[in-house]
Amino acid sequence: MAEIQAAAQPRSTKPRAKKHAFRLDMTPMVDLAFLLLTFFMLTTTFSKPNVMQLSMPDGKGKPTDVGAKNALTLLLDKNNQVHYFFGLNDASSKPELHTTNFGADGLRRVLLEQRRRRPNTTVLIKTTPEASYRDMVDALDEMTITGQKKYAIVDTDAQDLALLTR
Repeated sequence: MAEIQAAAQPRSTKPRAKKHAFRLDMTPMVDLAFLLLTFFMLTTTFSKPNVMQLSMPDGKGKPTDVGAKNALTLLLDKNNQVHYFFGLNDASSKPELHTTNFGADGLRRVLLEQRRRRPNTTVLIKTTPEASYRDMVDALDEMTITGQKKYAIVDTDAQDLALLTR
């Protein structure tokens, strides 16, 4: 048991009444502390996982064609870089590649300006093998923040990777 003992008083020549040593039993206080600790640990709500809602098509419907003038293609690359170009990367056109990051003056500014110029823009999100999962989540967050209505996650093809190596 836990207890606190008082120090003994020095003897003097005067006769005094005998004093008993004070003893404080700490056991009930320790029991109460552990009961409260257990109660609060069991009744608290732990942090809930954050889940991002992502609706994917079932693949049974007709594919949607995106016009070249209403497309903005994002290529997520290593080191939190976002390469983007306006339009599609096909054999008939050679797009001009721009590079930015995920900052407020980066991808968000590009998306807001494009939405202001062309409200019907469809954003095509493509990842390179060096891109991280966090880059994809950040890109999807930017779509939500900027209020982008139409965007798609698309496979990267050889033409896109060749555009990055130039």
